[in-house]
Parts: sequence; structure tokens; C-alpha cells
Amino acid sequence: MDLEEKKRWVAFNVFEGIGPARFKLLLDYFGSAKKAFDAPEKELREIGLGEKLVLRFINFRKSFDIDSYFLRLRKLEIEILCDDEENYPKLLKEINDKPPVIYVKSTASIKNITSLGQSFTKQARIGNIFGRKAVAVVGTRKVTGYGRQVTAMITEGLVAVGLAIVSGLARGVDEIAHETAIDNNGITIAVLGCGLDIVYPREHKKLAERIVESGGAIISEFPLGRQAVPGNFPARNRIISGLCLGVVVTEAAQDSGSLITASAAAEQGREVFAVPGPITSPLSGGTSELIKKGAKLVSEVADILEELGLESRSGRSSFAPAFGGTAEGQNFSLEEKKIIEILENENLHIDEIVRKTGMDSGKIGSLLSILEIKGIIKNFGEGVYGLK
Repeated sequence: MDLEEKKRWVAFNVFEGIGPARFKLLLDYFGSAKKAFDAPEKELREIGLGEKLVLRFINFRKSFDIDSYFLRLRKLEIEILCDDEENYPKLLKEINDKPPVIYVKSTASIKNITSLGQSFTKQARIGNIFGRKAVAVVGTRKVTGYGRQVTAMITEGLVAVGLAIVSGLARGVDEIAHETAIDNNGITIAVLGCGLDIVYPREHKKLAERIVESGGAIISEFPLGRQAVPGNFPARNRIISGLCLGVVVTEAAQDSGSLITASAAAEQGREVFAVPGPITSPLSGGTSELIKKGAKLVSEVADILEELGLESRSGRSSFAPAFGGTAEGQNFSLEEKKIIEILENENLHIDEIVRKTGMDSGKIGSLLSILEIKGIIKNFGEGVYGLK
């Protein structure tokens, strides 16, 4: 695609009112975005765009400065991929309502942008990110200690076999999935429901920077300046699932937006996975419902890999303790072993650990700190500990 044609694709993306379906109709009718963009007003009316939409579009194309817009993209180190270009994500290209244009910020896009012409033609490095097999990890924003643990464990296990992790940069499960992937030297991709010049939520600006710096990417179909409004997120969610082999919902209530992602995945022919949770928790209602409807129940990462036809490189379940599931034969004191053994099957509050071990709280606090330093246990917050 030459640069002039690409500019018209981007211009249609910036204009609010012509989405993927209408843009495809315009391409099919006119043969190119350039011809569609420059088409006479009368012809645009005749193909059925509607009087108000045509008038808005005519005013837009008179006032929109595409060259200035491209210069802004260059300054922000953002690259553009169109759906008929080689480095556009192959899985995303398969979905019915694929976004014609996606904006990408990554270390690859930063390196590519050396001149206006090169910034939209030299894209080999981008392919290294989207060429990886990926799985989405999504769930509730109001995550519990249990949700934190299973999200981190699943993400760590998926990264260990070389899978990229895709999520939505939201609070809760999304945030944990991105951070765990980065902390385990994995690749993670965040799909935003706003323009890439606007990070939402704002407190995740540093996380977005970490994603890019670690070799991942933040992407969006929305143009610069587009705010994060509720109507954008179902569209965002179809991209999350569209990029992946499957979607894992780790914790979600029955009204969670992550269920929209799961629904999009099913419609796209992707695998849907759900982690069961306590039946007493309202934040497990959504995952329970998914399992009832046929989602694959996940109790370990091997369940996901088996369904996707992938083999684990590690020989053990990601839910198994890193020291092999037992304290026997390890270099731990008897008191440390006692704590490890009672945490093998569940996370416990420090008061419950004190009760079960019969040791005083000061001694338990010291032992927990030592085991945490050794990397055996993890503090999940609010006095709750479990095996890492």
C-alpha cells in the first residue's frame, strides 16, 4: 500500500461515523480508500450513507489535515497497520469485524519511526510481536486475593511456554496479567479502549510504559484524542479475543465486561477457558456461568495447553509449588516445613497459620518473612499468605 492510500485509510478511521462495516462497503464500491475519500458528494449519497453522515463527512474532509496528523503520530512514536498489510496480526485479520486500522506503540515502532515515509513501511520488527501465539487473560476489576493468585499463576505458566499475554490494561485481573508477564520476562500486549495518546485508567501510565519497554505493545483501533467511553469497550474486547488462540477468564462476576470478551471469543471460533472459584463468592458467578455454558474448566495451565494443542516446556503444572509440591528433602528448618505443608492446599491468614502451627505470632511473622525472601511463599495482602 502506498503512503497516499494509507493516509486515506487513516482519515476514514479518524472520522467518527464510518466503522469497519461501512468502510468495507466503501472499499468494495470504489476500489480504494483514496477514491472513496475523494468521491463526489452526490455519489456518496447515492450509495446510501445518509444525508447527515454525508454532510458531516464533506465538512470533515475539507478541514482534516492528514499530514499534521501523521506528524503527531511520528512525534508520539506510534505506528499504523492496515488490515491488508503484511504485518497486520494474522489472527485478527480472520475475524468478521476486524478493525481496518490499528495503532501500535512498541519498541519496534519507536525504532521504525526515523522519517515520515519509513514510519509506515519499515515494519519487520512489529511482526515479531504479533507473530507470537497469544492467549488473553481477563477478568474482574475488583479482584480478590484468590483471583490475584490464580491470575498470576496462570499467566506465569503461559509465559513459561512462550505465549504472549493479551489483556485490556484495566484495573484488577488485566493489571495483574500484564505485570506478571513482564516480571517473568514475557511479552504482553495491552488493547486500549481509547486513543494511544490517552492511557486509561490514568494510574496505569507507568504500566503502559513498562509494557512497551519490555518488548510488548499497546494497541488501539481508536484514533488519537478519542476518549475512553463505555461504548468503546465491547469493540476493544473483540480485538483482545481476536488476537488470541483463546481467552482465559480467571475471576469475574456475572455482569463483568470480561464475559463480553469471552462471548466475542466464542463467536470468533476461539477457545474459552474459565477458572472455577468459591461458590460463595459473587466474583465467581461469571466464571461459573461460563463453565455451565461449555467453557473449558481450568485447574492448571496444562488444561489450556492441552486444549490448544500446545506442549508444556516445564513438566509441571503452573499451580504446583516451585519446590515440587512438598517440603520434604528441601533445605528448610522443621518450622519452615510445617508452614509450607499447611499452605500446600490453601492460602491462609496469618492468624490461622498461628492457630494451626501452635507457634506464637512473632515467630510466625519471622518465618513468613524468611520464606518470602526465599521465594517460597507470597504475601497476597491483608495478612493472607500462600505458596508462590
